[in-house]
Amino acid sequence: MLGGLLGVVGLSAVAGLLVAASVTPVLAMTGVAGTQALTLFDKLPEKLNPVTPMEQSTIYATDPDGKDIVLASFYEQNRIPVTYEHIAPVLYDAILSSEDKNFYSHGGVNLGATISAVIDNLKGTSSRGASTISQQFVKNVLIQECEQEVDTASETYAEELQACWENATQAKGTDGIERKLQEMRYAIQIEKDYSKNDILLGYLNIANFGGTVYGIEAASRYYFSTSSSKLTVAQAATLAGIVQNPNTYRIDKPGGTYTTKDGVAHNGVDDGYKDTKDRRHYVLGRMLANGKITQAQYDEADASEIVPAIKEPTQGCAAAKVNAYFCQYVKSIIENDKAFGAEKSDRTELLRRGGLKIYTSLDYRIQNAAVTVMKDTVPANFDNQAFGAAGVSIEVGTGRILSMTQNTQFSETPSDDMGKTSLVFAGDQVHGDSGGFPVGSTYKLFTLIDWLEKGHSVNEVLNGRVQTNMKFTSEACEGGGTLVANTKEIGNFGGSQGYTSSVMNFTAQSLNSGYFAMASKLDICDINTVADRMGVTLADGTKANKDNQAYDILGSKNISPLAMANAYATVASGGKYCTPRAIDRVVGPDGEERELPAASCTEGVISPEVAATAAYALQGVMNGGTGQRANPYDGTPLIGKTGTHNRSQTMMIESSTKVATAVWAGRWDGRETNIFNVWGGTALLNEMRYPLARVTQAAANAAYPGDAFPRPDNNLTRRVLTNVPNVVGKTIDEATAELQAAGFSVSVGDPVDSDKATNIVVEQDPSGQTAGGSTVTISPSNGQGGTVPDVTGQNATAAGAALVGAGFSSVDFAASCSAPGAKVTSTSPAANSAANKSTKISVSC
Repeated sequence: MLGGLLGVVGLSAVAGLLVAASVTPVLAMTGVAGTQALTLFDKLPEKLNPVTPMEQSTIYATDPDGKDIVLASFYEQNRIPVTYEHIAPVLYDAILSSEDKNFYSHGGVNLGATISAVIDNLKGTSSRGASTISQQFVKNVLIQECEQEVDTASETYAEELQACWENATQAKGTDGIERKLQEMRYAIQIEKDYSKNDILLGYLNIANFGGTVYGIEAASRYYFSTSSSKLTVAQAATLAGIVQNPNTYRIDKPGGTYTTKDGVAHNGVDDGYKDTKDRRHYVLGRMLANGKITQAQYDEADASEIVPAIKEPTQGCAAAKVNAYFCQYVKSIIENDKAFGAEKSDRTELLRRGGLKIYTSLDYRIQNAAVTVMKDTVPANFDNQAFGAAGVSIEVGTGRILSMTQNTQFSETPSDDMGKTSLVFAGDQVHGDSGGFPVGSTYKLFTLIDWLEKGHSVNEVLNGRVQTNMKFTSEACEGGGTLVANTKEIGNFGGSQGYTSSVMNFTAQSLNSGYFAMASKLDICDINTVADRMGVTLADGTKANKDNQAYDILGSKNISPLAMANAYATVASGGKYCTPRAIDRVVGPDGEERELPAASCTEGVISPEVAATAAYALQGVMNGGTGQRANPYDGTPLIGKTGTHNRSQTMMIESSTKVATAVWAGRWDGRETNIFNVWGGTALLNEMRYPLARVTQAAANAAYPGDAFPRPDNNLTRRVLTNVPNVVGKTIDEATAELQAAGFSVSVGDPVDSDKATNIVVEQDPSGQTAGGSTVTISPSNGQGGTVPDVTGQNATAAGAALVGAGFSSVDFAASCSAPGAKVTSTSPAANSAANKSTKISVSC
């Protein structure tokens, strides 16, 4: 033992000389005992690069005054780094008086205390540190460095974290000596590389204050609901005491921080946090002795009780409250986009450890209005049958998401209460874990775009009546062919059988059978490919044209409201598609901006002419059409479209030239429970989409005033005439089939006089050209007619014989025909005209 102690003394001498060497290099050249220790010391790492401590990442929005508002924070260690000037001087006085009163005069090591600690470590009687602030900073850096290497997904995560702390603080014997020497070597180095103030600040920002609370600012907020800049003497002394033994002296455990073997809990509310109070008493005494506080300040602080004012930090998007679903959408970007790390585990760790400041696109001018109308209109849980609603607004021409709302209460804990969920209804599976929804007739946009791109006019007239076996093609996709659909089975809203009209009217009134008529002239695959081109994928990430059915044109596939809003924004922008984005910038803990997720805008996704003409048709929806109830009528020109699916899903999408808004309301778990004509508080469930969209868009119009849409293309608005097949002489069935195949409706008129068979068409109206889809009236023969022969120039006898011979039994000659040599000049009915054979033929001479 004596030999061992002498060795330690020699080692201590070496350590002392090495410390002195940082000031007087000559001393290091003198001969000393303990050369083996010197060799050991030399072999220790010389350079310490203090890692950036784990910092919480924070998501921000900007209020109308330009102030950054915290939505939510994410952390593994609750830490809020602050600058030196932010911390109250009384805290510096407390920490230095109790932990390292000679901090500003030593070279990083308190040699006397260190020698004592080394001896105790060797003897195994203690693992105490007796370190300077510089050494404690080093120790915390080493702990932090170790902790950052621990995989958060590891099954032994907690144990590995504990090992990091134990290895840096609890080593005994020779391991303890080596640890202490390493602290010394690093402490000497950082004293050269950093200012005293930087070291002191670094220590206070990295140190643990119990549990997951790290750094003086987080500790001040957590334990006393105040800032480190506003600490009182008593509060500062308490926190300075806690840092000495964090998990014993913490004051957030009313039931006590530890229990002795006799089962008695200590340092809780029952004993007035006695251990912490005793430590505070020590700190205050050191402050008084060092002249940092007056006797009066000491007396007042020492006599005060420890009364925690715990402010639980809430991490995660629940803290964002009414903005939680937008927050969750942003979080999903960070967790899934490779701009934040190659692997998902890297991205998750970055969010919880990387100290990111994430500034988002959320605009409170729209969001606040959307949140209010959502709260006032849609119950969080109407009938526990998954009735939900969501709204999203996106900036035209940039893709910035300005607003995102939802009726449910955000909760990441599974619940039988369908008014609670973490699913982001406005998003998809990647961004919000949502499966999307059938978007109904809002999907007709893509039929309209394909119609115009194929050169058709919005003023073209079609037969929009329901049909039993309607044929469609899907030849543009591999494996495609002819499709047949019973559009009569689907029908139209309100049971309408449809009508012949223009595409303009079909769009304004959202006539299903009218759009089927349009689709029958197009290719279903092409229609779905238009959706793909405009950024619409299904909520599961697959392409819209992966599987092609005639019913697709009515929006039967599951798509996110955000994707649909962005498609309408593409029309409103004149054909420019921008990828949706919710993050404006990300700043790292070093103050440098990070690379953002890839985002782009592509001109000409649809041509300006097609976009302008589509907008022209879609304005009819908002002015007299099915969407007029969602129009705020504030003078802003709007395009829009309604959508309904199977009486369980509804949508309303509208857009100015600046902002597009999509609202969905329906059953969010796939069930088909009826929502039509069911009251849900202040409105029918199927009509809630109207006020939700109207109020949100009005706020968007106020914040981003929209302009007039461009004039439509002349060619795409032309009046289109179609050749009418000549069916005179065909049977009624033949004529009907030929006209219907050409897209016309057929009406059979009253029989007309003709000597043809009674099932033969002898007249049609119109003939030549007319508007496509018009009704053509065909008139069959009555079988009782004949053609008046031409008897002009004949005498009365010959003319009479010819008329009677043609079957006309009643002939009336004028008196002038009795004159010698008289010749017939005309007949009534006229020669070569058809007339019933009982008709009297009047002859003039």
